[in-house]
Amino acid sequence: MQASQTIWSEAEKTIAQAAFTNAYQREINALIQEVHDRSKQIKAIEDVWHLHDFLSARRHELDGKYDNRDAALVFVFADLLREGWLQVSEIEGLDADKIKKISALARM
Repeated sequence: MQASQTIWSEAEKTIAQAAFTNAYQREINALIQEVHDRSKQIKAIEDVWHLHDFLSARRHELDGKYDNRDAALVFVFADLLREGWLQVSEIEGLDADKIKKISALARM
């Protein structure tokens, strides 16, 4: 199954959207907590600029990571699974071949 040729049923799209949203929200909540913790450590203007640089880099990373186009979802889910933002149980109901591919890519 080529990722660009992946066909998603309506039921799979619903499962995928929920999994995508949940993983994104988990990562965003972790980022908010990290920013909160880092902001408590600000003592000088240089600390503000470091926080700004950190946030700019994270925004760029997140904007690139969370691609919900059908052709990208297998790879996005594999990355999220590898990073711990997604659990296999959250994508149960997807075609077995998709889950196998996602799981295999996550182990790479």
